[in-house]
Amino acid sequence: MTSPATQPEPAAAAAPIPCVEPATGRPLGQVPITSPAAVRDAIALARAAQRGWAETSFATRRSVLRHVLEHLLAHADELCEIIVRDAGKTRENAMMGEIWPVAEKLRWTLAKGERHLRPERVSSGLFVHKKATIEYRPLGVVGVICPWNYPLQNILGPVIPALFAGNGCVVKVSEHVAWSAARFQRILDEAFEAHGLPSALVQLVHGYAETGAALVSGGVDLVVFTGSMANGKKVLAESAKTLTPCILELGGKDALVVCDDADLEQAAHSALNGAFIAAGQNCLAAERVLVMDGIYDAFVQRVEAIGRQLTQGPPLESRVDVGALVTPQQADIVEHLVKDALSKGARALVGGQRPARDGNYFEPTILVDVTSDMLIMHEETFGPVMVVGRVRDDADAIRTANDTQYGLSATVISKDARRAKRIADGIVAGSASINDFGFTYMAQDLPFGGTKGSGFGRLNGREGLRACTNVKAVLEDRFPIHMPSRLYPTEAGSYELVRGTLRTLYGRGLKGRAAGVRDLATTLSAKLRGKLA
Repeated sequence: MTSPATQPEPAAAAAPIPCVEPATGRPLGQVPITSPAAVRDAIALARAAQRGWAETSFATRRSVLRHVLEHLLAHADELCEIIVRDAGKTRENAMMGEIWPVAEKLRWTLAKGERHLRPERVSSGLFVHKKATIEYRPLGVVGVICPWNYPLQNILGPVIPALFAGNGCVVKVSEHVAWSAARFQRILDEAFEAHGLPSALVQLVHGYAETGAALVSGGVDLVVFTGSMANGKKVLAESAKTLTPCILELGGKDALVVCDDADLEQAAHSALNGAFIAAGQNCLAAERVLVMDGIYDAFVQRVEAIGRQLTQGPPLESRVDVGALVTPQQADIVEHLVKDALSKGARALVGGQRPARDGNYFEPTILVDVTSDMLIMHEETFGPVMVVGRVRDDADAIRTANDTQYGLSATVISKDARRAKRIADGIVAGSASINDFGFTYMAQDLPFGGTKGSGFGRLNGREGLRACTNVKAVLEDRFPIHMPSRLYPTEAGSYELVRGTLRTLYGRGLKGRAAGVRDLATTLSAKLRGKLA
């Protein structure tokens, strides 16, 4: 193995990133910015470290990831407190929404990763004298650009499959949660050190758009970007300059459909989970709750009763249900969308405004009677707002759910399994969950990603793991028979022989294939008699 490499020093000239606790407004410290030149140096260091890592066994890679899992579990309370300070979410959301998904991804990769990356023998088709194999080779260095809503998961989520596939990584952390990144880097550094591996295998870099652009164009072999559609388009444009492939996870405007035969408690709590987990700062958030006429009034009454019990405040000072928004800019967006809806006839049964307190807050809000002319039905809210709209029937629910530029996920609540599946099938999305919110992400055998404006590429499961590889097709000899395939110089009858062979192989039915055999026989006979020019 190579010796641990020194990580690049950030540019001293750039002003550091100021870090603030969203729940209280208190300063957390400053984080130096990584210059574009230092980003390129980080990529070069990762590439040098990756050469040795690519030659390691799956057993070694499992051992490294097992060390990460053990660290995660042993320090879960400490890590949750750091997440809460940096992102403002509740301790419960940090444990369930960050520690648990990362632990499950690690468990899945340890158990199944090798199976999906071993060379796969496939049919060689007509070439029975050959062996055909699909190999999953490391790409090299994967560049990751993280959003701010899940500080730990957004780093480790893409790093785990990239590492297991034999790659190095350079990760650009969101400037809004840069303070916690050094602690998360330590998780990986300790695992590498314990195995005599270079820490340069995974490096975290910091900064704003310039740093992200430097990572995209700096020579990485794959970019994994999670964020807004607008920024995703910028990443794609920058990656096009170097033809660097991308996985883009660009958020959504997911629908949660409540059928008129739904269990009321199941529907209400699925909607509450979908709206208020991580204060709604969740790409999978149920941003549109579409409720059918027959259950609408009962549903509204039930979620209002529960919603009035929700508490909010600094999560480290007392137990609360909903924490803070990460940035004040996000609170501005939520406020704008809620005000627009209220001005056009929606009603706020709970909340509806920013509370008068320090920190980045918007009250847990339940908006009802929301209609398609309101911005909040189309623009991503990313805040603690349950948006409830009325639909007539299954067809109306499907039409309304698809009335969006996004296509990430969807949820359907119904006691009728066939009906629920039929509605889910009609919604254009990368995933669908029936009678529970968000569990598709936790089922790690399932791929995760979207369609339409929600991006492309997949992050979880077999597809996500193989996305971190060069899928290489190999055709080799089955037997030591060294006979040349002669094409040149072209001989008389070559064209007719190929034509007859194709008709024999692919002709329709016995009659079509028999015509091909006759064609071959005629050509071969003419060739033997020297009648072909």
